[in-house]
Amino acid sequence: MKIITDEACASYSHPGHPERPERISRTLERLRAQKDLTITWAAPEQIQEEMLLRAHSPEHLARLTEPSDFDPDTPFFPRIADYARASVGAALAALKAARAGETVFSLMRPPGHHATRTRAMGFCYLNNIAITALEALATGTKRLAVFDFDVHHGNGTEAILLNKSGACFFSIHQYPCYPGTGTRNLGNNVFNYPVAPQTPRAEYRHVLTSALEHLSEMRPELVAVSAGFDCYARDPLAQGTLEVEDFYWLGQCLRGLGVPVFSLLEGGYSNDLPELILAYLKGLEGE
Repeated sequence: MKIITDEACASYSHPGHPERPERISRTLERLRAQKDLTITWAAPEQIQEEMLLRAHSPEHLARLTEPSDFDPDTPFFPRIADYARASVGAALAALKAARAGETVFSLMRPPGHHATRTRAMGFCYLNNIAITALEALATGTKRLAVFDFDVHHGNGTEAILLNKSGACFFSIHQYPCYPGTGTRNLGNNVFNYPVAPQTPRAEYRHVLTSALEHLSEMRPELVAVSAGFDCYARDPLAQGTLEVEDFYWLGQCLRGLGVPVFSLLEGGYSNDLPELILAYLKGLEGE
């Protein structure tokens, strides 16, 4: 198991904001203390501007350096552009590791799946997974699937990848819920699976299974996962119903696809996040 991380990503915070440094620091503590997985650690890659510009406008990249908040949920922080770029760099390192046959997880913040081509929103500044998916397609991958199990719809990823040749996007998310999108399929490659608040756990797992079966039918040669752990039953930001065992099961299912998979941390705001991530990693690794 390879973990891509940089502890500097815990260097910014806003009082009372749920996307807080402890999401990373406490997970690092848990992963370093556990004995079940053998973990190798790696740092983010350097990124090139052209990679960002496949997914984002030049104006958006410039806006990240302007010292004013993006919306009430998405504050400006000094050096937020650098932190966001490092999160992209970790995603690119995860792509490289997956292509080399490694099981890999990017443990970084900020998350990315709400960021659109022109806008930071929903705690997200750059769309890590969309940037990395487009880099994969530009460097030889013919068929790629993005699987997003964050409880909030990955509206930014959807918008960036919509009708993109070689890519397909699967999102399983709560609706109604922020950001209010993802109610139906779009174009020829966007497949949305909305679930109602407080959907019974077994039914939620059935929806996830259906999405994974659909994804498998597309026969991707690479799968990129937006791993959001806020569909957990005790997450404070939504009304999901999954338990820790379900994240282990999700990891097993993704391993069972039999193709390279890389996962990027998106949401997850409960104090149990370290245990949820560890369970998912054990499933991915086959432990």
